[in-house]
Amino acid sequence: MEDRLQTQYAGYAGGGALASQRNKVLRNTYWLLALSLVPTVLGAWIGVSTGIMAAMGTGMSLVVFLVGAFGLMFAVEKTKHSSTGVVMLLAFTFFMGLMLSRLLATILGFSNGAQLIMTAFGGTAVVFFGMASLATVVKRDLSGMGKFLFVGVLLLLVAGIVNVFLQSSALMMTLSVVAIAIFSAFMLYDIKRVIDGGETNYISATLAIYLDIYNVFQSLLALLGIFGGERD
Repeated sequence: MEDRLQTQYAGYAGGGALASQRNKVLRNTYWLLALSLVPTVLGAWIGVSTGIMAAMGTGMSLVVFLVGAFGLMFAVEKTKHSSTGVVMLLAFTFFMGLMLSRLLATILGFSNGAQLIMTAFGGTAVVFFGMASLATVVKRDLSGMGKFLFVGVLLLLVAGIVNVFLQSSALMMTLSVVAIAIFSAFMLYDIKRVIDGGETNYISATLAIYLDIYNVFQSLLALLGIFGGERD
């Protein structure tokens, strides 16, 4: 009887320690996620102020994006177990802010551009808090979603590259709507992984959730620009 009680107590203690570790990873992820918005805004401000992305042209900016984004993501993953990983992540978010500046400059060209940006930001915040809340109450294992969502992202990436050259508004609208759906689901999946202990590195977790938020914001902003942009 005593042995059984000791075993049961050890199980409770182990479960408590595991839950504490998961909460720590989630807390660190949210803190780093909030911090990552600072270099994103800085990069976007520099990009809009200098017009560097517009000056590059469509083809060159696409190459810079693909090389820079994937290169920095690789660097983040290689250094995620050290403080260098945080530095690389912040460098990545600065770069992504710079990449966003072209769309932001276009939106700011509308008379209600600032309002559209704030609306997109607010809408993204609603999606994030909604998915984060849902992740805490969903008991079902969502690990099977990952493969389907990843395939969806690959198809989006290919279609997006094609549309850089086609410049089809209809395709852009379709891709934006699909992207919001896919990355909202990915947000739920990535947060749930941290809660369930599937992701134990807060730098990797932050990178994944940041990309979800970034793509939802970008897609929502593009739709608002198409349907709500007003010229003077």
